[in-house]
Amino acid sequence: ASRSGGRQVIRTVLRKGDHPPTPADATPIVVPRPGPSGQFDLEACYRYCEAFSRRYRNNFPVASIFLPSKLRPHVFALYAFVRSADDMADEPEYAGRRAQALDDWEDQLVRCYHGEADHPIFVALARTIETLELPIATLSDLIAAFRMDLNNHRYPTWRSLRDYLSHAAKPLGSLLLYIFSVRDADAHRYAEDLSAALALTNFWQDLAQDLARDRVYIPQEDLRYFGVAENDLFARRQTPALTQLMRFQCARTRSLFERSRPFVDRVPDKIGVEMALFWYGGMRALSKVEARAGKIFGRRQ
Repeated sequence: ASRSGGRQVIRTVLRKGDHPPTPADATPIVVPRPGPSGQFDLEACYRYCEAFSRRYRNNFPVASIFLPSKLRPHVFALYAFVRSADDMADEPEYAGRRAQALDDWEDQLVRCYHGEADHPIFVALARTIETLELPIATLSDLIAAFRMDLNNHRYPTWRSLRDYLSHAAKPLGSLLLYIFSVRDADAHRYAEDLSAALALTNFWQDLAQDLARDRVYIPQEDLRYFGVAENDLFARRQTPALTQLMRFQCARTRSLFERSRPFVDRVPDKIGVEMALFWYGGMRALSKVEARAGKIFGRRQ
């Protein structure tokens, strides 16, 4: 199933590429249980997060081969946290209780920061938070983005869309830098642009799938300016105006990639390869979207 909004951003920054994620391994995952003392085994919890993460096929890998081995468990813990919230906001099993599930997940996050984790993912996440000194606001913003997706299916202006991305994209860029102990303010600004560019690329390439969920991420002001009616979108009607609109969105997104380009060169070597993978992978995906701007509802290559 296609996913949208904040979930797309997360899949982009922590994993996603040109194809919707699909389970890659149906092998049951062993869920750690507390021992006789009531405590979880930390290593078992990290193994659970890794197994959970590897259940899905991703073009932008959760933890690439270039990632230092000591950081991999932390990436898997973060991914398991956000992917679980992703499922709460999107999977059929949570229908009718999505908001409550997200509230409960955030409650667990708060308890995690107070040393009260009682879920395998949060047991691992608690150690990751302590090790990397992660602020709770960054993780809470991601849950806020999922909540926004439950109710906000349209964005009036480009500015309102960017405001949304400040919740959904910016925290992911920050988390990635925190993983590598990068606190430089300029680096975080570049990371915000890169995260936004990756998210927008997903919005444009998943246009048809999002329409099936009654979601339109193209700003309403742009639809009006180019003379594209929503009825054209829902009818999968490829008009010359829509072609021009999609080329405009790709150009706008490419400008964000270019603004973030110095980021790849300025970050420390230990993170440079990872950033280059995201940057070049995102540009490649955007080029594919742009190449099919005239047949945006056709099958993706």
